[in-house]
Amino acid sequence: MSMSVFCVYLTLVLFIFSGTDGYFEQRVVECLYSSKDLQGIELIDSYVFNQAEYIRFNSTVGKYVGYTEHGVYNAEAWNSDAGILAQELGELERFCKHNADLHYSAILDKTVAPHVRLSSVAPPTGRHPAMLMCSAYDFYPKPIRVTWLRDGGEVKSDVTSTEELANGDWYYQIHSHLEYTPRSGEKISCMVEHISLTEPMVYDWDPSLPEAERNKIAIGASGLVLGAILALAGLIYYKKKSSGVL
Repeated sequence: MSMSVFCVYLTLVLFIFSGTDGYFEQRVVECLYSSKDLQGIELIDSYVFNQAEYIRFNSTVGKYVGYTEHGVYNAEAWNSDAGILAQELGELERFCKHNADLHYSAILDKTVAPHVRLSSVAPPTGRHPAMLMCSAYDFYPKPIRVTWLRDGGEVKSDVTSTEELANGDWYYQIHSHLEYTPRSGEKISCMVEHISLTEPMVYDWDPSLPEAERNKIAIGASGLVLGAILALAGLIYYKKKSSGVL
């Protein structure tokens, strides 16, 4: 099972200055949750001096472990005090499990439906004169599925998609492109599936394009036809030249 880790930090900082030299003492308390039922929840209490961790309490281990001479000395002293160990283990219930409930109710149980936009974009140089882009914005959580439909059937070729992109504000966006050659009477759609939606949402591309969009496709189609004509003319010229007709 993959580990979903949500860390709660309680940091106590102490600065001691001597002239222009500074010393940095830091204590970091972390709660690691691996499942929603809080099975396997873990408390880690670390002491750090000038970015070097020298002692740590891990609730799974059940005692302090020292990483430096000073840390080993303190670990032996603290591990011999049942009251200190009981106080650390008590933080698992008081601090970690209490905050876990807050996090799940405030963040992890929330869903936000995506805003979807279907648009025509300029295609790259290729064998299709048209390209559509289906964009889903501001959704949460991250997993989402975007697929293309042509007359109700899923299109798997000539499709490229980005990964889910983080906005930096808990929300995500994704963009999927479909290169295609328009056919009369067809229906092209973008289907979006997300946990926030009770059923897949289907967005149909409106063939009644604005003039600018029609011009894009017309220019692309004309370029494709012109390219084919020039290629055919070149092939005919080459064959005639090779046979000595010219």
